[in-house]
Amino acid sequence: MIFTAWPIIYTAYLSLTDYDVLTDPSFVGMDNYRELFEDPKVLLSLRNTMYFTLLSVPLHIGVALALALLLQQVIRGRGFFRTVFYLPNMTPPVAVGVLLLLLFNGHTGAVNVLLEAVGIPGPQWTTDGRWVVPGLVLMSLWTLGGSVVILLASLNQVPQDLYDAAKLDGAGAWRRLTRITLPMISGTLFFLVIVNTIAGLQTFTEAYTAYFGAGNQTYSNDAALFYVIYLFRQAFEYLHMGYASALAWVLFLVIMVISMIQYFAGRKLVYYEGEDGG
Repeated sequence: MIFTAWPIIYTAYLSLTDYDVLTDPSFVGMDNYRELFEDPKVLLSLRNTMYFTLLSVPLHIGVALALALLLQQVIRGRGFFRTVFYLPNMTPPVAVGVLLLLLFNGHTGAVNVLLEAVGIPGPQWTTDGRWVVPGLVLMSLWTLGGSVVILLASLNQVPQDLYDAAKLDGAGAWRRLTRITLPMISGTLFFLVIVNTIAGLQTFTEAYTAYFGAGNQTYSNDAALFYVIYLFRQAFEYLHMGYASALAWVLFLVIMVISMIQYFAGRKLVYYEGEDGG
């Protein structure tokens, strides 16, 4: 109630005020919201955020599922590899942001060195605006270990009898995957889609560290300007706390609408054991 409910309620009030932290809030009604809808940076940051989320969520879940399926085949040392996959989640996000600049440097970064080794010219990941978001998406895979562990636990709950019966009927690996595995773990996939979508819409630390921290003012900044970064800068760099509060409430409504759409769409796609319909 103190650390969550009250700040949310108070932020709703601040969104209707002109507040710079240094002086008392002054009521301005809906002015912050009117300014918000006329601010081109809001649309830019929201577009970048949506682009990042649309790329990162399917890739994150797809790679995590592939790794979980491989890990399921391991008989010895499964606990070791599960720990190895999860360990990157313990890396501080600020360190990941710095690591991004090192790995994706257009001239000396390890990613481009590997690409050149196989004859592919690597792009300028951190300075070419077209490649900034894809680079951040690839870097976000650094912390997919949590999803791997969750999916592995879900895969282990699929009854082996179903696979044995499918093999007797002549079903191949792909058919078993699409007709047994995916439906049986659809609840977990649905959970990961919602959680990672919300996380994608709130992306901040890695991108801020790489492109806005320590006075970084490269021309790729606009390409890396995510919604929460713009919100943070308005609140704590420019001290436009009332305007930032309005931005926060718009983000809350966007996340709520998207989550509701996913929820109602997911009800038709998710199989829940023990129910007549999925």
